[in-house]
Amino acid sequence: MGMVYTLFFCISSLFTVGEKTISEKLPRYYEIQIHYAEPGRLKYLQNRYRRFAVPLYRKHNVQVEGFWSPVDPNDERIVCILSYYNQAAWLRATKDFLRDPKWKKGIEESESVGRLEAKTERHFLSPTDFSKERFANSGVKGRVFELRTYNATPGKLPNLLARFRNHTCKLFEKYGMTNLWYWTVVDAYPAQETLIYILSHPSQEAGLKAFTDFRNDPEWIKVRKESEDKAGGSLTVKVESLYLKALDFSPMK
Repeated sequence: MGMVYTLFFCISSLFTVGEKTISEKLPRYYEIQIHYAEPGRLKYLQNRYRRFAVPLYRKHNVQVEGFWSPVDPNDERIVCILSYYNQAAWLRATKDFLRDPKWKKGIEESESVGRLEAKTERHFLSPTDFSKERFANSGVKGRVFELRTYNATPGKLPNLLARFRNHTCKLFEKYGMTNLWYWTVVDAYPAQETLIYILSHPSQEAGLKAFTDFRNDPEWIKVRKESEDKAGGSLTVKVESLYLKALDFSPMK
């Protein structure tokens, strides 16, 4: 637990300065956590979150948005999205959660088979003005989710957001993709130039086909060229995609 507390206090120190500014601007404060299981122990780590973490998150006023694992069975990770009213609420909730005796007991009990988690990555997120605020948690049976991360070319994040706002999201819908959350990363000052978003598809195959059709769409080809000509080059330096399936205890399915 010492490492967990150290991580919490290191992260909290990053957000102490300028707390008022952040909390006033964000209607909700999101956190994405990516938990890497020790080899062969993903099911035990999932069970820890199912039995212990999710009930305690709710106890401490943390909104659980969703839990997923990659579609690839060899990828032993858990992706978790949590949200809070603001950054100050995150500080209070995280402090109370980590100090809760039931969480400490849950870690001890779940690690009877050995260490479960190799490492955790997390980012703090601000919803964009075109991110959906409300949507049905249940969709097509067996649907998959796609987590996409775009590292913007330095100075070009506003251009990238404008392209999504005015064109890309509508074209996604044209090809049967469901737009869910869209965020920018607020881990640093100034905020990292990163866009993270989640789509859903009826299946991974449907998602891959939809993106192929999207990339070949004449309107997209035109919009992409015009936006890059205006910005003086590509709006992104790196794009990552991860297909996910909702876990049984995830509110979003």
